Order: sequence, then C-alpha cells, then structure tokens
Amino acid sequence: MDVFAKARELGIDTDFVDGQGRSHRIAREALDLLLVAMPAPRTGRLLSGAAVLQADRAMAIELTSTAMPPVRWQVLAGENVVTHGDAASSRTLFLERLPIGNYCLRLSDANEIREEWPLIVAPAAAYQGEFERSWLLAVQLYGLRSRHNWGIGDFSDLRWLIELAAGWGADGVGLNPLHALFAERPNDCSPYAPNTRLFLNALYIDVEAVPEFQPSLVAGHYEALQHLRQTALVDYAAIAELKWQALRVAFDQFNATPDAARAAAFEAFRKAGGATLWRFGCFEVLRCRFQRPWWEWPEPWRRADGAACESLRATEDNTEIIFVAFVQWIADQQLRACRDRAAQLGMRVGLYLDVAVGVQPDGFDAWNEQTAISRHLSVGAPPDALNTAGQDWGLAGFNSAGLQSRDFAPFRDMLRAVMRYAGAIRLDHILGLKRLYLVPHGFGPRDGAYVRMPFQALLAIVAQESVTARCVVIGEDLGTVPEGFREEIAAWGIWSYRVMMFERDGSGSFLGIDHYGEKALVTFNTHDLASFAGWRDAGDLALKLSLGIDPGETAEARQHARKMLSDVLRGEAIEQDDYFSVLRFLARTRSRLLAVALDDLLAVSEQINVPGTVDQHPNWRRRLPLTLDEIATAIDAKALKSALGERRMPS
Repeated sequence: MDVFAKARELGIDTDFVDGQGRSHRIAREALDLLLVAMPAPRTGRLLSGAAVLQADRAMAIELTSTAMPPVRWQVLAGENVVTHGDAASSRTLFLERLPIGNYCLRLSDANEIREEWPLIVAPAAAYQGEFERSWLLAVQLYGLRSRHNWGIGDFSDLRWLIELAAGWGADGVGLNPLHALFAERPNDCSPYAPNTRLFLNALYIDVEAVPEFQPSLVAGHYEALQHLRQTALVDYAAIAELKWQALRVAFDQFNATPDAARAAAFEAFRKAGGATLWRFGCFEVLRCRFQRPWWEWPEPWRRADGAACESLRATEDNTEIIFVAFVQWIADQQLRACRDRAAQLGMRVGLYLDVAVGVQPDGFDAWNEQTAISRHLSVGAPPDALNTAGQDWGLAGFNSAGLQSRDFAPFRDMLRAVMRYAGAIRLDHILGLKRLYLVPHGFGPRDGAYVRMPFQALLAIVAQESVTARCVVIGEDLGTVPEGFREEIAAWGIWSYRVMMFERDGSGSFLGIDHYGEKALVTFNTHDLASFAGWRDAGDLALKLSLGIDPGETAEARQHARKMLSDVLRGEAIEQDDYFSVLRFLARTRSRLLAVALDDLLAVSEQINVPGTVDQHPNWRRRLPLTLDEIATAIDAKALKSALGERRMPS
C-alpha cells in the first residue's frame, strides 16, 4: 500500500490548508517517521472505536457495515452484566437507559466475530456552573510579590490574592498551569512544558507555612532571601536551592517527631495516590540518579515497571521516594486551603486553572504512559497569523491508538488531577482533542501533519469528569479551527475562549458586544500576547523585530487597530480607550465569564511570554512591580467597580 494511503487509513491528514490559506503536504521522510512513532491502532469488524452515548439521547449504537446480524451484545460494569440483548436483523443496537459511567460492550455476530469495546455513557453536557455573568482576576502565580515570599509567588500569596479579589467582587482567580516541573533543572520554568500534569509544582509551596518548618533557615539565609524578594525576575535556581533544602529539613523533622494527626493525614494521602504517586517518586529518584533521559536509563528502569518500582521499597531510595510524596502532600494541602478560602468568601468559581496541552518527552507522564504518549512526536501548530513560521512546542501529547488501548485512563487521570480543586479549567489547545498537529523529531514546524483523535469519546470523558468535579471547562479554541469545531464542543457544554484582540472582521474592525456568546470566557489578551499597555504602545512589535521574529503586523496597522478599538468603544458610548474602558465594553457582553489580567490593571507593558523564544526573552520570569499589599491600594477599586458594573459586584 502507498505510504500516503496507509497514513490516511490511520487518521493522518497528509494534506491540509494552514491558517494563511496555503496548501501543505507532509514530506515522505517526515511521514515515514510519523508512522513509525504511532502505535498500531486497534481495528474492528463490528465497531471501529469506543461507543459513546449521551444520557439525554437515544441509547442506540450503530455497528459497522461488516457486522453480520444477528449481533448479540452485553454491557458489563466490571465483571457484572448490566444488560444484554441482540439485534436480529439490523446493525443498530438499542440499549436500555444506562446510568452515566464507563462500561465494556461485548459483541458477537453471525460470523462468530467477537469484540469488546469501551462504552462511555456521558451526561448531556459538561458542568455549567452556578453563576450568571461573573469575572475572574487572572495572574501568573510565580510573579506575585509579597513581603514574606521567597522570590516567587506561593500558595499563601494566592490565598491573600483570593481575599483581595473577593473584596473587589471577583468570583475567582485564574492561574497559569500549576503542573510539576523538574526539581533538578529549575530554569526550565515554562508552566506549559511540564514534567507531569498529575502533580503540583513544589516551588509554589509556602515553606514557612509548613508546620515542621525550621525558622532558623530564614535567619541563616536572610540576605539571600531579601535579594530574591527584590529582583525583577524570578531566580528559579536560587529559589529552588533554598526551598528544597527547607522542605528536606521539614521532612526530617516530620519523621523525627511525628504528629499523630498529620502522620495519619499523610498516610491517607499516600494511599489515595496509590501506585501512580509511588511511581512518580521512583521516577524522580531515578532521574536524579542517572541524569539523562529515561530512554537512556539501564534496564529495567526504561519502563514504569511496577515490580521494579516496588523493589525500591527495600533500598535506601525508599526514604527519598516518600519525601517526594511528602512534598506533594504539602502542596496539595496548601492548594486545597486556597480552594476552601475562596468558597468561604462566596466565590462561585474559586480557582480557574490552566491545563497544558502536552508534557516534556523526558518527564514522568511520558515515561509512565509510553503507549498513550508519543515521545518521538512534538505537538505544534502550522503557520498562521500569530506565527507565520509555524510552531513546534517540543511537547509530547496523547495519541489516539494508545489512549483507546488504555480505555482512556491516562486522559481521565489527567482531568481528575487538574479538576480536583478547580471551579473552572481551560484546556490549552482544545483543538487537539479533534486533531493534533504533530512534528516528527528532526523536522521543522512546517513539516508536520494533522492526526485525528477520538473526538467524541474525549468530549464525553470531559463531560463526565466535569460534572463529577463540578468544574466548568473552557476550551482554548484559537488558531486554525476546523469547520464546525466550535459547534461540536458547544454541544457538549464546553465553553469557548474569546480573545478580543482576535475578534475582528475581515476589514480589521473589532466586533461588537453582540458577537460574544453566552457560553464563553472573554478576555482582552492572553499570556502569549502583548499586555494592554504593550499593545497600545506597539512595544510588542518592536520587541519581536529586535528578536528577529516577524510580528505579523506593521506599526501603521497597529495605529489603525487602535483607532478601530476607539471606534468600537465609542459605539457603546465609551469615550476613553484605556484598559478600564475595554473592561467596561467586555463586561457588557453576554459571555458568562470575563478574565481581568492583574498585569493590565497595573499597566505592565512587558509581555509574559514571547512564543518562539527560549533565552532571548525572560519568558515566565517577570515579577509584578508591586507587592500584594501595595496592589491593594494601587488599584483604583472605584474605577474597577464602575467598569465591571455589568458584572457581579459586592453589595
């Protein structure tokens, strides 16, 4: 079979049109590597993939044309048969109403073909929240300053910010991803390139709030801490050295003089974390021991082998593995306390958390799920208006065949981990649930291809987990969006992500408030775009040009865009064109959530992250110019209340 024909059979779109309207065909050499890196998909004669049903619709499953009636079927929950029947003369199975859940569908036809497939019974839609038109304060947690933190925003700062935001009338606080990064290489600080999406970044722990913390550490590093608190950029290496030292001392104290209640709570946390938490500890120990990517480790450590990991319990590594769990327990406790404080203050969303689209190929998730995650392929994006060269994010993502072979467990586990304390999450690049743009290692971002994903099954699982966790799901649906995509996710109750910078018509005019739908989060910009002050002054264009990046826009075009912004504001009788005026405009939209960036309230001009750069720009390092107590008095609360008058405000 021709390699291109084989690729199409496997769900690989070898030809596509990019965001600039240009046709692409993947090179033969790149396609060969892509095919080798993808696990063999499961094929079926009776069904072609997982069966998906929605609780509010007919319980009918269509079989393939190769199924030969009569077809006998059983639905199993674990080992128990829930219901059964047969389709005597058709290729449609009509089932009794089933509770929401995950089942096994067992089939056999007249030709004695026998198959088993996952059966997902999902709610009618994802959780929709218990609020009308609310707003959130958005911030990069690492950038928060306070008089007590150690040079990086921490969970105590987050709690303080929650109280401040609640006083302003916000229904929640939005954050960058909190996923765990790499303890031994702290300068790899992008929150969107994690080690794992299952665990938390330990650098956000307030070590002084840990009961076993030893205050003598502060006295011993007083000058270093004062310096870290004053720097304009987060010094990740210095902070990591001090925090990990403090956490190890706290762990030793915890073991030396155990408190019965805390020991029991820690044991319960470890039990709940189960084998996955234990394997994460093993991985961290092994990575620090071998100091190279896991695929270069000695056998048997190249796979997350349960028996091999269990064997470490009898070695000196056992204490270090328990230390990893201890750190995760502390982080979990502190984040949960933030969630609880938001609830006490009446915030109807609480924490709005971002979820990275993939993981580092040498991290825990890629090691732990080698079937479901393809380390040889990088997730990216083809050329579009935001980046004319295309993008290779260097991240490993889920693959369709691997997920289906694992009954989607890795995807479920990821969602449960990020939703457990969130009232809302944003799935970065939700387009990847339908098709992922994958670039084989060794090729540039123009040499990738779209690979189709089990879209309906993934949407059904999102809806299930969303309802269980009572967590609203927002999909970052920017970029090259397939036709009908937004309608499909909306049908499952997943909200859109509407960025005002992009909401413009063919002539470049900003669209009016009626354009913005109800089931959406609306914001002026994102972490990958200019701040409002930087956009207004065209500082982002000058920065990109200085870095050798095509900004995709001229200074004259930006001046024209500023005029068009003024025009759309005046159309709503808003005469000024400052950030508060933009908030006034966005507050009038029907969209149920509005994100207000703390950077923009403080008129910060520097960009948080410049896509396409690594060391050329201090991405994910810039701190806010004011401490939290200074912010409390610097923000014009009266102007903010006036601008957001269309939204919920305190009485």
